[in-house]
Amino acid sequence: MTALERRLGAPGAIVVGLCAMLGAGVFFVWTPAVAVAGTWLWLALLLAAVVAIANALSTAQLAMRHPVSGGGYAYARAELSPTAGFAAGWLFLTGKTCSAAAIALVAASHLWPGAQQPIAIVAIVALALLNAQGIRVTAWVTWVVVSLALVGIALALAWTAADGPTWGSWSAYAPLSGQVWTPGVGSCDVPTTEDGSFGFVAGTVDCHDTGALATGPGPLAVLQAAGLLFFAFAGYARMATLGEEVRDPRRTLPVAILGALGIVLVLYGLLAWATQDAYAGALVWPDTPVASLVGDPVLHAVLVVVAAIACLGSLMGILAGLSRTSLAMARDGELPGALARISSRTRAPAVAEGAMAVLAIVLVLVAPPVVLVALSSTSVLAYYAIGHVGALRMRRAAGGELSRDAWVPAWISVLGLVLCVALVVTLPWYGVVASALWLGVALAVRALRRRRADGPGGRPPSPS
Repeated sequence: MTALERRLGAPGAIVVGLCAMLGAGVFFVWTPAVAVAGTWLWLALLLAAVVAIANALSTAQLAMRHPVSGGGYAYARAELSPTAGFAAGWLFLTGKTCSAAAIALVAASHLWPGAQQPIAIVAIVALALLNAQGIRVTAWVTWVVVSLALVGIALALAWTAADGPTWGSWSAYAPLSGQVWTPGVGSCDVPTTEDGSFGFVAGTVDCHDTGALATGPGPLAVLQAAGLLFFAFAGYARMATLGEEVRDPRRTLPVAILGALGIVLVLYGLLAWATQDAYAGALVWPDTPVASLVGDPVLHAVLVVVAAIACLGSLMGILAGLSRTSLAMARDGELPGALARISSRTRAPAVAEGAMAVLAIVLVLVAPPVVLVALSSTSVLAYYAIGHVGALRMRRAAGGELSRDAWVPAWISVLGLVLCVALVVTLPWYGVVASALWLGVALAVRALRRRRADGPGGRPPSPS
């Protein structure tokens, strides 16, 4: 069986997108972003939002024309070429697999510092098994996770609005291990894990030491912080990768993508205000910036657990998107054919789900979250840049006439393309270099395979 079943309506698709965005990004990214942008955090958030809106509009337009699984891979393949489609798909798989590993580690660091890797691996395996039960199970779990995340965010915002804690009153709690750490008021100590990732205590670093993320104040800092904040927005395209499982996709997908993004924009603006108000003048921000808005120890611990659950919900959505993209690529012969198998019982791509989970586990074992976030942002922004090119190409139908699906103005796609490229080149250099090399290797291997297939007795490849 190779066909998926259309089971999701607009509310379910919106919740899938919200679950993908209201996870590790919203509960984690404010501290590394402010370490780069400082008082320019608002400008960085605005820039990241502009990029996200432009990307969402181009994605929604393409999703209406190509309501199939695979998202940007399928769009680029149809509108540009098989090679461009492969590049987009490979960048998506790379970026989102890094995201999955980073999110699993962030969730684990909330629950049990010092045991991040085992906890993260268990989480990936458990959520992949749930996804393998079908899209309805995924949708129901995301409803629960989104509800918890929204309640937790509302509690943090209400506490801040009611004149919550001043900086120095927060503590880091790890519910599964019982570890507690409270910084001294005016101290430059910041909780960190042994691998240098942002998490709970296992050592201290100087408050001015942000490692590979450090930049001086100015436009470059704003661009780099916007690239990091984009990590918190990137889940809106999850609905597009599930396009083959959405009812009435030409109507549902644009509503779901733009609706979820609109809700998140409001929440992120409120959280930027709350965190900057609560930690104004602080030498260092907490590594749990949303949970630490609440000064009561019990409520703070509850919010830490909610943040971990939200991270896991985001992880579930990412794994679902990864499996659908790899399914689409396998159908076209770009990946091993086994990944195209669909369970006759659950109507889910169970083989692809398992394969993507294994790759995420490998990354959990070899890289810390801050490196994974840089790799993810680089690859995903490049993926969206290809999507904007595809959106510009689809504007012209055969004969040069304007396509009836081209409802997004060309300048939005151009703006999105320019901003994606600008953010990519200002992200940490190791993420840019690693992503470029990894894509180059994949394209070289693909070219070699196609050349062999085109040899004596081989099957000529489709034109690219």
